[in-house]
Amino acid sequence: MLDHYGLESTRIRPGEAHENGVAEKANDLVKQALTQALVLRNRRDFDSVAQYQAFIDEVMRREINQPQAAALIGEKPCLRALPSAQVPSYTTVRPKVRRWSTVRLGNRAYSVPSRLIGHQVEVRQYANHLEVYYRGRRVETMPRLRGDQMVRIDYRHVIWSLMRKPGAFARYCYREELFPSLVFRRAYDALRRWRGERADIEYVRILHLAASTFEADVEQALSLLLEAGERFDYVAVKELAKPEPIMVPMVHIPEPDLSVYDARYLRAGR
Repeated sequence: MLDHYGLESTRIRPGEAHENGVAEKANDLVKQALTQALVLRNRRDFDSVAQYQAFIDEVMRREINQPQAAALIGEKPCLRALPSAQVPSYTTVRPKVRRWSTVRLGNRAYSVPSRLIGHQVEVRQYANHLEVYYRGRRVETMPRLRGDQMVRIDYRHVIWSLMRKPGAFARYCYREELFPSLVFRRAYDALRRWRGERADIEYVRILHLAASTFEADVEQALSLLLEAGERFDYVAVKELAKPEPIMVPMVHIPEPDLSVYDARYLRAGR
């Protein structure tokens, strides 16, 4: 931010915490204003993030900025022109995709498409989401992890590599993230009881079916099979889910009539 506006920073002297009082007091006033506004509002719930942001903007305008409006008018003639571009709203990190098809930002892991394993990508980290770029093209957008969330694995990113080595599912360090819902977890536990080690292969094929068709249809098929209490495998799930084949339309293009071109050419020559 300092580079963007062409500014130089100043620092307090070591052991002189009181010299930072101006910044700390300003932060304290903002927190007090927001707390008081929430008390007057009589509730802290908001329908959306946009509504909460509008609430903050209004409190800042009324309680913090408006009292300083007169002083700002006096200082405006001394201010330099703003840069033509806005302050960058993201930070850029260039990690290498690990063999588990993940990138690490801080202490958190995010999955990316498995075709990027071993390649360096550019991750733009915004306040609420991440954008992943490879060779200048955006390949993925995902929400940013908060709080105690340390891992975000999308099974659609890794299922294609697991299909080539389904036995790796048992040793996948983020295996617990590969259950899209409780139904998929129950299905895997049932397959483990019936098929032992073969359950990993069957479940990977079922997960691939969900990724390549519709997850909701596969989940519904698993629910019905679990309720029936009968043993099932990938074939039974596929038959029940019945993914519709993609119909490729037949396109017939007639041969061009060159006499039309000849007639236009002759008329143009005249």
